[in-house]
Amino acid sequence: MNIRRVRDDDTAEWLRMSQALDPACPREEHEADLRLIRARSDAEVFVIERPNAGLAGYVEVASRSYADGCATSPVGYVEAWYVDPDVRRAGLGRALLNAAEEWARRQGFAEMASDALLEDDVSLHAHLGSGYRVVDRVVQFRKPLDDEATGHAG
Repeated sequence: MNIRRVRDDDTAEWLRMSQALDPACPREEHEADLRLIRARSDAEVFVIERPNAGLAGYVEVASRSYADGCATSPVGYVEAWYVDPDVRRAGLGRALLNAAEEWARRQGFAEMASDALLEDDVSLHAHLGSGYRVVDRVVQFRKPLDDEATGHAG
């Protein structure tokens, strides 16, 4: 399978995989996110072509000014990373990361960073298997400060 930069005609497949990665997110938000990453001058998207047609995975990589555990700034950051279940454990995810890391090297970055949800064991093991190391584990909290944000009358 071939790894290459995303093209405009890949949008439907990229959207399909983006929704598979985060099914709780509404389609409209996925579509907006895809447009935003494509519009960034400091980002790139790589995809895996299936031999017959369609795509089997993608990685979105971008620049971030800061990432936990990194000593340099800016750094390359894996914004999203997905491989279809039917082709996992064949080295394709690692190949996508290699493409992202090579892009980051060409940008002059010395480090790559990424994240995963605490309960996402598949992503955790895939990152570890690709040479990434856990630098922190965090639970994030949120509290709305007004009744309008909660939908409750005061």
